[in-house]
Formats: sequence, C-alpha cells, structure tokens
Amino acid sequence: MSSFDDMDAFEGASLAARAMAARPKPYLDGLNPAQREAVEIADGPVLMLAGAGTGKTKALTTRIVHLLQTGRARPNEILAVTFTNKAAREMKVRVSGMLGQSVEGMPWLGTFHSICVKLLRRHAELVDLKSNFTILDSDDQLRLLKQLVQAAGIDDKRWPARQLASIIDGWKNRAITPESIPAADAGAYNHAGPRLYAEYQARLRELNAVDFGDLLLHMVQIFQTHDDVLQQYQRWFRYILVDEYQDTNVAQYLWLRLLASGHKNICCVGDDDQSIYGWRGAEVGNILRFEKDFPGAHVVRLEQNYRSTEHILAAASGVIAGNSDRLGKTLWTAAEGGEKVRLIGHWDGDEEARWVGEEIEAMQGGTRGMRAYSLDEMAILVRASHQMRAFEDRFLTIGLPYRVIGGPRFYERMEIRDAMAYFRLVVSPDDDLAFERVVNTPKRGLGDKAQQTIQRIARENGVSLVEGAALAVEAGAIKGKGGKALGELVVALARWAKMARGPLRVVEDPDAVVDDGAPERIEEGKPEISHMELAEIVLDESGYTAMWQNDKTPEAPGRLENLKELVKALEGFENLQGFLEHVSLVMDNDSDDGGAKVSIMTLHAAKGLEFPAVFLPGWEDGLFPSQRSMDEQGLKGLEEERRLAYVGITRAEELCTISFAGNRRIFGQWQSAMPSRFIDELPEAHVDVLTPPGLYGGAYGAAGMAASASPAAMAEAASDLHDRAAEANVYNSPGWRRLQARGGARSLSQPKETRNQIIDLDAVSAYTVGERVFHQKFGYGAITGIEGDKLEIDFEKAGSKKVVARFIMAADDVPF
Repeated sequence: MSSFDDMDAFEGASLAARAMAARPKPYLDGLNPAQREAVEIADGPVLMLAGAGTGKTKALTTRIVHLLQTGRARPNEILAVTFTNKAAREMKVRVSGMLGQSVEGMPWLGTFHSICVKLLRRHAELVDLKSNFTILDSDDQLRLLKQLVQAAGIDDKRWPARQLASIIDGWKNRAITPESIPAADAGAYNHAGPRLYAEYQARLRELNAVDFGDLLLHMVQIFQTHDDVLQQYQRWFRYILVDEYQDTNVAQYLWLRLLASGHKNICCVGDDDQSIYGWRGAEVGNILRFEKDFPGAHVVRLEQNYRSTEHILAAASGVIAGNSDRLGKTLWTAAEGGEKVRLIGHWDGDEEARWVGEEIEAMQGGTRGMRAYSLDEMAILVRASHQMRAFEDRFLTIGLPYRVIGGPRFYERMEIRDAMAYFRLVVSPDDDLAFERVVNTPKRGLGDKAQQTIQRIARENGVSLVEGAALAVEAGAIKGKGGKALGELVVALARWAKMARGPLRVVEDPDAVVDDGAPERIEEGKPEISHMELAEIVLDESGYTAMWQNDKTPEAPGRLENLKELVKALEGFENLQGFLEHVSLVMDNDSDDGGAKVSIMTLHAAKGLEFPAVFLPGWEDGLFPSQRSMDEQGLKGLEEERRLAYVGITRAEELCTISFAGNRRIFGQWQSAMPSRFIDELPEAHVDVLTPPGLYGGAYGAAGMAASASPAAMAEAASDLHDRAAEANVYNSPGWRRLQARGGARSLSQPKETRNQIIDLDAVSAYTVGERVFHQKFGYGAITGIEGDKLEIDFEKAGSKKVVARFIMAADDVPF
C-alpha cells in the first residue's frame, strides 16, 4: 500500500514535498480504519465500495484535502466529478471547511456536464463547432426533431418526435454516433432512426449547437481521435475522483477510462447495491468490472454504518443478499439496540393509508412506547407516484401537513389538472378557464388565432367560451381541420353533460296548482352510467388518454397510472360535482406555512436522503417489485428492484415500517394482491409483525395469523388469502380453468416459488400473432409479437405493452 505516512513513498521527491508530507494531519482524525485506508492510498486505481450511511462523502472530501495538504497535487491538478450540482457544492463546502480557505482554485470540481462544457469550448473546432456554441434545452431539441420528422414525411402522431428524442438520447448515453449504430438498433423509429439521427447531428452543427448528450459524446470522440489532446489532460489531471460511480452510463465510463488510462490515479466511490437508475442509462456493470478495467486496483469496503440501527441494517442486508450480481459487503454499526423493522399487512390500500395516518399522529404524540417524532422526521417512500394519491387524500382529510418531494402533489400534476378541467366543463359548461386549458389539449389544430376568434365571438354575444365555440363553428369562422375538431369537441361536451345529469323526465308535483291538467314538473333523471364510467369515457373520447398512450417519453406511463388513480378516487363521491368541490376545498385550505410536514416521495427520489422514521407501503408483487420492470428486463430488472428495496430500507435511521395490502382496486375491480417476494427475504430475527385482528379472517378466514408470526408465515398466510379469494370469484370460473389447462395463465395451485418465476425465453407460447386476448389490468388487445412466453400486445385502451403469457387469457375464455 502506498501511504503518505510511509516516507519511502517519497523517495526521489523534493524536500518541499517531503516537508509537506511530514506535517500533522488533523483532518484524518475521526476516520475509521477503512475510511483512512481509502484516503491514504494515493497512487493507482482505488474503488471505495461505500455502503449506505458509511460516510463516503467524508472519505472522498478528506482524500481531496489529503492530496492537497501532502503536496501530491495542486488544486488545478485534481479532477473531482459528481452527478449533481448540489453534491458538487457540498463537496466544495466540506473541502473549504477542512482546509480553512476557499477552494475556488479547483476549477475541475463539478458535474460531468459542467466539466465537459469547459473542455468542449476549448476544443470545439475538432468536432466542427465554434467555441461559442449553444446548448439546447429539451424544448428546443424537440422542436428541431419535429421539423426533421415533418420534413421526412413521417406521421408525427404515430411516431412522435419525443420517441425519437428518447432513442437518440439513449444512443448518446451509450456513446454511439450516427456512424456506429449497431445492427440491432437499425430498426429504431420505424427504421428511420439512424438516418434522422445523422440529420439531427448535421443540423446541430449548422446551428452551432449541442444538446446535453453531445457534451460527453463529443469529448469522448475528441479523446479517441486526438491523442495529443488526451495526453495533455492526462498530464493535467494527475488525480481523478468520481462520486456515485455506480450511476455512470457508457459515455461517462469511456470518458473516465480514457482520462485515467495514463497514470491510472483514479478513485471511484460507489455502491453497486444502490444502482437504481438503469432506466436512464446507468450501467451497474461499470462498477462491477472496475478491477478488470484497472488491474491491481485496491478495493476498500466502507461497511461501518453511522445512520441506522442494527435491525434496519440486518433487514437491508437480508434483502440485498438475494442479488447475485454484486461485489458483496455487510453493513454493521457500533450502536446497539433500537426498534426492529415493523411489518404489517392491511386488508386494502385505503386501510393502509388510514393506518399510516393514525400511526404518524400517534408517533407525533409519543404514544407508541417510543420517543415523540416531529413530522419533519417522518417520510413515506412509495414505488410508484400513483400510490401517493391515497396518502394525500387521507392526510388532507385529517389535516395532517405533508409535502411531496421530487414532484408536484397529486392534484397539482399537469395530467390531473387537465383531466379535472374536462370534468369541470362537464359539470359547468360556463367554466371558461377550464375550456381555455383543454381546447387544444390534445392538439386539435387550434392555434392562438383560432382561440382569439372564439373569445371575440363569445364576448360579442355575451356567452361562455363553449357557446362561443359553438357559434364560431356554426358561422364557419374557424376553417379546416381545427374547425372540424372544435365542432366535435362542442358536441362531445354536450353529450357528456347529458350523460352526467341523466335524461329529463316529467313527474307529478302535488304542491303545484294549475288550471288545466294534472300538476307536473320536469326534473333530471338518474344517470344511466356511474360518474367513474363517465370520467373514463370523457378521457377516452376527448383523445386525452390516447395522447399519453402515444407519448413515448419515460414520464408517459406514470401519467397514465395517475389518470387511472384519479378515476379510482371518484369512487368515494356521489358524482363529479361532489368530487370537484372536495378537491377545490382541500387544495384551498392547504397553505405552505413553513411548518413541519411529513415527506412523501418515490424510492428513486429518496436516494441520498435519510429520515429517523420511514414508511414503505405497497410491498406487493407486481407493484414492488414492478411487474413491468420484470417483464421488460427479466432477472436484470428484478435485481434492480431489489436494490431499490435496499435503498428504501436504508433511508431509515431509527424506525422502518414495511406494509402491504391484501387487496387493491384496479380498473374498478378488486384484485387480491400477493405480498412482495422481498418480504420473504427479511431476516425473521430483526422483524416485528404487526397484524390487525381479523385481517386474514372474515370472508376467507383460514389464515388466523397471530401478531407474533414470522415474515415467512405472514407471506404464506397472505398467499392463502389470495388463493381463497381467487377460488371465490372469477378464477374459479370455467373460462379461467380452461385457460389454466392450456397453460396461458398463472396457476393459483402451483407452488409459490413457481408462481414467482420471471419470464422464460425458451418457452413455447400457446398463443398466435393476431389472436385477441384479455389482461386483468390492460383490458382487451391483439397479439402483435411473440418471444418465448413474452407477448407484445396492442391493447385497445392501454396501447402497446409487453406481458408474460401466463398473465393473459384468450378473449373467448373471459369468464366475466
């Protein structure tokens, strides 16, 4: 080991360097042995494998200070790379604090993109750019791609430009240029992707512009094709430090390897067990193969945790041990005692939200036999953003202050506001603000000029914008495609309003007095469909649902889930008007007074944060781990989901509560839910099971689970609940039994370990392309492709999805 405490390491060094190395090093005080080892190994490749809460930021910043204080490097000779500006600022503050002076002389401490901007402006001419190039934001990038798509004569509705933007971004993350696109990607974007990518790059050069992906891609190209430039920076950057190495994509990985290939003085800090961003290009393999990339590398494991109790760490270690693709480490803490991880099952999702709300209030008052927690010390971490709605509704009802981190609150989301604007117009056609919001959402060819025409006609006639639109259509004031679409919208709004109020009817009025005939009055009849069904009809017929189904951005699936959750929320109200009034009142009463609030966020948004008390709801197979992730990525997807579970548990400092529900409402139908397979992986000695009385009794009452039951027993009892519920409903029908017989659906009688298997690419499907099928969640659709037991299906309402064959049935076999 090369250490600055070993003066032999300075053989041949100058007297000044030796004198600096001999100075006292108070900044090393307080480091544990592993941290100190990681700091003092100065030369050669070092991998600091830092588990959650093990003080990796402290070790990394101390290493920078050590290089400076011992004279190994000047401030401008250290390249320190982070992923976020926040992390870069924190690193600068810590280094300044330890040095007792500003670190403004460290120009190469920042994010990948900020550093590459500086480098690219110095060498822009090498990639046919000028040094004053412009960096396009996502809106400008999309606008340019739309121009190229239209010029190519491609139907933008069928092949949205957003999809092309996502494809190109993926190529750039993998350092793929238009000339190096692999054959496997040649069919992208209906085989037009490679050509449009080349045209896009050429157009960017004409505009003297780049997008964010270009910043790294261009620098990788420069380093690969200009050895003199690469060698210059290899000399300049004598030491390289990288934070969150497990989150690097291929382009970032290549850039770092090229810079470190000379001196190999690179120190990467990361945790393979916290690699949870594969969906945005991160490659966990980068950290797993570090020792192969840099032979002779020192791997230092930081395993002493300073955040969580021993029970929480044991639970997290038990879950992550299920992954095979990892370097391996075991977290431990010197602190003893603490609460065990709490595990609780609920009858349904609403009961789960109610229990969490009551538990938070009890913990706030210190009535659970533990210390009192403030609201700021508690957090709810969900797998999917649509889960937040149940908790937000419950907290608004009981007046519990909360904040949503990493995004807007449920009713403030764009897609929810759009949908509710449609609902407002159904209830009140005079709502001009709602009309303005949705008149061209989705796109109907109604630009600013057309909308100004509608407003002018409405003002001249003293009517609402909806009536003004009807008059504009009648008078032919708006021509072409836009006029036709506007007319269809006006007719649809009238139809939906009629469906909401029901047919008019004549009834006797005993209080009325008339001279001729029986006393009568006209009143609204009972609507023929429920307001939940009406909401789905409005979203479908308006084209709003289809707009998001055709949107290929990563956010689109989440927006569709939120719309489904919105329709589900209507169930608790008598009609649309009652629901709209409820939302208006609770949102109006909610003010940001700066007081303490419970935090609600997704597990992805929680990475890097910590809270004394954490609630982890929704641990059910299909929800967590995500069925979509497993269907699309197989074992790789399952392992990333398990890493996400590990991240969630390790956010807790003192108290961690995991919960699941025996039933969830999906598409308006109750479905029994299996507990997450991760629950079986929790070590029983570190878990307390809290089971509400009667949860597994009642309708199917055979589980009879006691509060002292083990996690494995609890999961088995919930499995029994699932099977008994299935036997009592549609799963026991002749159609479903025929489906099981032909092997097309998951058999409820087979062993649990068989039910939990992921896709089998070697299986022979019992279905054929073109066959019409049904899925419990996505509804009816037609098979468009088959790969083993994975089917690609074009669903009538949900769009194209990839699902495993055992989760669908032939349309003719649907038993309900």
